[in-house]
Amino acid sequence: MMRQVVTIIIFIMLFIGEGFGETAPPEYVVLLHGLARSKSSMAKLESHLSDKGYSVLNIAYPSRSKTIEELAGEVIPKAIERCRNNGAKKIHFVTHSMGGIVVRYYLKHYALPELGRVVMLSPPNMGSEVVDKLGQTFIFKWINGPAGQQLGTGNDNLPKKLGAVNFDLGIIAGDRSIDPFLSLIIPGTDDGKVSVNNAKVEGMRDYIVIHATHPFIMKNRQAIEQAIHFLKFGKFRKSVSIEPSG
Repeated sequence: MMRQVVTIIIFIMLFIGEGFGETAPPEYVVLLHGLARSKSSMAKLESHLSDKGYSVLNIAYPSRSKTIEELAGEVIPKAIERCRNNGAKKIHFVTHSMGGIVVRYYLKHYALPELGRVVMLSPPNMGSEVVDKLGQTFIFKWINGPAGQQLGTGNDNLPKKLGAVNFDLGIIAGDRSIDPFLSLIIPGTDDGKVSVNNAKVEGMRDYIVIHATHPFIMKNRQAIEQAIHFLKFGKFRKSVSIEPSG
């Protein structure tokens, strides 16, 4: 009897010594807001991700004052360094609008061994016709800066030059608009800035359309739930999914 008790005690001690009670290696989620927005626009998403156990880095960056290439080369490496310094073993990204293009540029040109999954909310992956029509006007340049002018739909514009993605990507597009004037410029269904078709990109893992507008999709309850689901499982809930076409 005593021998059995000793054996059980030794087993428990070994079990504790081999990791019982230790926390799992941290998974970080880097949030990148859209053009002419701030980190506060991603605060609700940040809170929900934190509640689900993710370590979250909500980045503020000067989206209006630099090109996408400059932003990708300056902002993302600093975010990655902060994650690594805090012991990150896996680094995910959730982006809004132009933030997705910044991530695409970085991942096309730089390796990230710790890369997990990426969720893009209303990304102009094939550009926006709004930029085609208004990009050279004074007011557009003043509001959106040099990066905004790079987001047209032409083959010489940056989004199309980046080509297919080769990472685990889920895209959430919106089909509601609060700007009827801009929606007149955009062919097909849109969110007021980007059409649902232009949110797609070759190589994406999954894609859904929800009832949300471009300025507020990152605050949308369904978008947040779907983003978290993709980070965990690598796919969206199919009950609301619209399959990619073409």
